[in-house]
Amino acid sequence: MGPLTTNGLPPEITIRHKLRAGDIGSVTYLHGTLYAAECGWDHTFEAYVAGPLAEFGKSHNDRERIWIVEKDEKVAGSIAIVGASTDEAQLRWFLLHPSLRGQGIGRILMDDAIGFCRESHYSRVFLWTESALTAAASLYQAWGFRLTEQNTHELWGTVITEQRYDLILS
Repeated sequence: MGPLTTNGLPPEITIRHKLRAGDIGSVTYLHGTLYAAECGWDHTFEAYVAGPLAEFGKSHNDRERIWIVEKDEKVAGSIAIVGASTDEAQLRWFLLHPSLRGQGIGRILMDDAIGFCRESHYSRVFLWTESALTAAASLYQAWGFRLTEQNTHELWGTVITEQRYDLILS
């Protein structure tokens, strides 16, 4: 990693909040291809991402936000906060291309997302992940998330253990 900008990011990395044409497809594609390669998940995972992400693209509000990470002007990651109720937000679509991992970008995204939840007056944030994603779980736990539920079942072409993590903000 070379020199950093004032926001702690390498100069070839940008983060933005406004969706552009192609972003929904790019974020969906990134999830589908990376998790197929890393976890063996099939095309049904891509569909699982695509549906809610498309809905978010059509109707999100001021208490919801997406962060699109670009490297050299190509989508290379994301994270989003979606309202689940008046008091509860869901953290979704958190992913970085492997070439961006381990550089502190995930920590920047988590800090921004949790800060946004606090500013938006949510009292709790939850997320669903998969037990094999141990680096992500470590990051969630570092922010104070606690494992609250687990379910093992067949999904996305394999057997997985889904995990819910919750963070109380107030």
